[in-house]
Amino acid sequence: MSQGPRSGLAAVSSALLAMSRHLEVRDVLKTIVASARELLDARYAALGVPDDHGGFAQFVVDGVSEEQWRAIGPLPRQHGILAAMLSEARVERLADLREDPRFEGWPATHPEMSDFLGLPIRDGDEVIGALFLANKNGVRHEGGCGFTEEDEELLSILAQHAAIALTNARLYERSRELTIAEERSRLAHELHDAVSQKLFSLRLTAQAATALVDRDPARAKGELQQVAALAAEAVDELRAAVVELRPAALDEDGLVATLRTQIQVLDRAHSARVTFTARGIRALPAAQEEAVLRVAQEALHNALRHARADHVDVTLDRRGGGAVLRITDDGTGFDPKAVRRAGRHLGLVSMRDRASGAGGRLTVESVPGKGTAIEMEVPGG
Repeated sequence: MSQGPRSGLAAVSSALLAMSRHLEVRDVLKTIVASARELLDARYAALGVPDDHGGFAQFVVDGVSEEQWRAIGPLPRQHGILAAMLSEARVERLADLREDPRFEGWPATHPEMSDFLGLPIRDGDEVIGALFLANKNGVRHEGGCGFTEEDEELLSILAQHAAIALTNARLYERSRELTIAEERSRLAHELHDAVSQKLFSLRLTAQAATALVDRDPARAKGELQQVAALAAEAVDELRAAVVELRPAALDEDGLVATLRTQIQVLDRAHSARVTFTARGIRALPAAQEEAVLRVAQEALHNALRHARADHVDVTLDRRGGGAVLRITDDGTGFDPKAVRRAGRHLGLVSMRDRASGAGGRLTVESVPGKGTAIEMEVPGG
C-alpha cells in the first residue's frame, strides 16, 4: 500500500468488481482469495467454508501450486487458529503463527508460513467462512508482523463485501436448484395426468382382448386395435413433453446465437476465458441442434467446474450437410481409460448417448495435465 491511498482504493475497487462478476460459489471463493492475496501483497491466501462436522465444506487456496496442493493431502480440520477464527469470530494478526500456543503443526509438504493475518467472514451473526493470509512480501521489522493495521482494515472491508458476494452466489445456486426442481415437478405432474391415464386404459383394453381371444376373436381384434391406438397416443404425449423441454432459445434464436449467448455469459461469470467461433453453419434438424447444445453445456461445465481450465475454446463448423462441435480446454485433463475403469464418467456417457441419439458420434481426447478435447459430429437433415 506504499503507492498511496488512490492506488489502494483502486485495488479495492478492482477486487470488489471482480467478486461481483461471478455467480457460482466456487468461482466467488477463488476470486475472493486471489483478490485478497493481490491486494495485501501476501505470498499465500486461503478461504475455508466450514461444514457441520468439524471440517470444511470448501477450502480454496491461492499461491500454492497444484502439485503442492495435491501433496498436502486432505482438507484441514477446524482446529487451532482456524477454529478460533470460526468460533470466536475475531481478527488474528500474528508475527509468527508457529509460536502461537494454538498452532498444531501442518503436513510435511505444507509450505512454511510465518506472519499471519486472518479474520472471519460473517453474514450477520453467522460465520460463513474464514479468510487468512500468510507471509507478507517485502521487508519487515525484526520480530514484528509484516501485516499492518492498514492491511487488517483493508481485509475487513474485503471480507464484508465477500460475505455479500458469497451469500448472493449461494442464493443464485439455490434459486437455480429450486427452478429445476419446480420444472421437474411440473413435468412429472403433466406426465402423470396425460400419460398414466392412457396407460391405465391401455392395460384394461389389453386385459379385455386377452379374455376375448378364445371366445370372440373378432371383438378381441377390435380391442387390440384400440390397444395400438392408445399406445400411439401415449407416445405422442411423451414426445410432446420432451419437445416442451427443448430450450426456447433454440426455436427463437437458432443454435449459433444460443451457443454464443450462453458462452458470453460463462465468460463473464468465470475467471477462465471462454471463446466461441462458428463458421458456415446452416440450420440443423431440431434433434441435432438440441444434442449439440446439450453436449456443449456438459463439456463446458466439466471444463469450468472440474478441470479448472484457464481457457476454454468452443468451435462449431459446417461439415457436409451437418456440423462438428469441438470444445478444448487447458485444464487438468484425465486418463479416459482410468475414468472408465473407476466408473467415473464426468458426463461422458450422457454426451455419447446424446450424440448417438442424434445420429452422430463423439470422441474424447485427454491427457492428465494437458487438457481435454471433445469433438461431436452430427449429420444434417
